[in-house]
Amino acid sequence: MSGDRRAIAFGLGAVALWSTVATAFKFALAFMSPLELMWMAALVSWALMGALVVHRGLGRVALASGWKTAAWAGLMNPVAYYLVLFAAYDRLPGQEAMALNYTWALAMAFLAVPLLGQRLSRLDVLAGVMAYAGVWVIATRGRVFDMAFEDPLGVVFALCSTLIWALYWLLNARDAREPLVGQWQNFTIGLPVLTFLLLLGPGVTWHGWPALGAGVYVGLFEMGIAFLLWQLAVNGISRTAKVSNLIFLSPPVSLMLLHFVMGEPLLISTFTGLGLILAGLALQQLPANQKG
Repeated sequence: MSGDRRAIAFGLGAVALWSTVATAFKFALAFMSPLELMWMAALVSWALMGALVVHRGLGRVALASGWKTAAWAGLMNPVAYYLVLFAAYDRLPGQEAMALNYTWALAMAFLAVPLLGQRLSRLDVLAGVMAYAGVWVIATRGRVFDMAFEDPLGVVFALCSTLIWALYWLLNARDAREPLVGQWQNFTIGLPVLTFLLLLGPGVTWHGWPALGAGVYVGLFEMGIAFLLWQLAVNGISRTAKVSNLIFLSPPVSLMLLHFVMGEPLLISTFTGLGLILAGLALQQLPANQKG
């Protein structure tokens, strides 16, 4: 029981940090472009994970093997996923981008059908209908019969980020690398690509100390420490569902922080759509569905 309590504490820590990142994204993107934020955050996260790899005595393992997987995985995460995600946050209110991004678990269930030969249960289908009905409510801001999208490209970016993230985890199902080593290798591949894109595009510009602090925060906590805390939680719990359900605490806290810190008005359409998305995710995690 003490082991479970410790794992749940790690899980709550990860969820608490993830609850702040939507606000951190919007704050940072007020100063810099998505590519600049991505490069700065990736650099900080790469340095943190590299230090931890060395501290845990995994340096030789990290250098010796796993690079064939990292060659493509690093282009998906961090490069493609975070660039598309930050582009969504740059165009949409934080509450909408955050809520739409929560559909990645359902996207993974549907993509597992053609990629892994898995079958969808009736609950999976119902969960998908509920969740993507929520997406529609958010995308139309409650005008569900008007086809009036406030920012269609922003919605496309947000949904594409869920597809990339779901594909990343499905393709990594057989990844034998130690998670910390794999994450550091991915960022080692991704960082030069991001540097090239940055120099080719906006270049390196000083945006002031608040922008630097926001970029460091995103890299340190969203991509670094939260990942490690969640890994400790999943590895230390007796039953995965005990910590996986903690993720449902994050969206309401994120909404409150976006409202009180960034001044975003709380839209009824966001609450309605997010409620449908979370209901779909909860339905997908029912024990009966896990068995079926």
